[in-house]
Amino acid sequence: MDHLDRLEAESIYILREAYKHFGKLGMLWSIGKDSTVMLWLAEKAFFGNCPFPLIHVDTTHKIPEMIKFRDEVAKKYDLNLIVNTNWDALNAGMGPHKGRLECCKALKTDGLQQVVDKYKFEGLIVGVRRDEEGSRSKERVFSERNSDSEWDYTDQPPELWDQFKTEFKKGNHIRVHPLLGWTELDIWEYIRRENIPVVSLYFSKNGKRYRSLGCAPCTSPIDSNASTLDEIIEELKNTNETERSGRAQDKADPHALEKLRKHGYM
Repeated sequence: MDHLDRLEAESIYILREAYKHFGKLGMLWSIGKDSTVMLWLAEKAFFGNCPFPLIHVDTTHKIPEMIKFRDEVAKKYDLNLIVNTNWDALNAGMGPHKGRLECCKALKTDGLQQVVDKYKFEGLIVGVRRDEEGSRSKERVFSERNSDSEWDYTDQPPELWDQFKTEFKKGNHIRVHPLLGWTELDIWEYIRRENIPVVSLYFSKNGKRYRSLGCAPCTSPIDSNASTLDEIIEELKNTNETERSGRAQDKADPHALEKLRKHGYM
């Protein structure tokens, strides 16, 4: 068993444990590389049939190629896809011009909570990785939130020797993180090995490519000539730039994601 085999087996184990121990679960699909790998792993874990509805919180500010890819993949694999937009906030004038954190809170966090409330999800499966951003390093594989999806990052039980806590207070909300131990390089090497389809924005065009995907007004491409999987992997092995260097909300406040995640952000 090589490194990728071990990561794959751990993630499949986590997905099956979540399915066994928790109630109604949804899987977040941002259309990015991580959540697309997570979908691939779920299909493997359950023999070609993902048992979880996929949730995409559409802010209406996504890059058009992302929405096109979403719809094509959902149709090809006959996915149970829930798309939700916080139209109340948008109709009230919410947008990036109101402030990056305010916009993310209204269009993403509140938009996600609308889905949780409407469909009565008891937990969400999320494709975050510890190496991507500081607040995510505080997460656990099975991470407890209160009934409003709020996260107390100062009170996280240890998960030693892969002994996961699966009993939580009734009414609380659970986040499941099957990719927590993966790195960005692991993700791309697994995509190459498994031939997983990903949105074309990750590949260089005219000397630019996206390394991390989000809303169009808040996400910038990086300078890069990596137009193939092999070139992306080689580039990652030789870069000192952070993965989220093109994300505007991180620049607005170095603790932006921790503040957002405390209140229910992905």
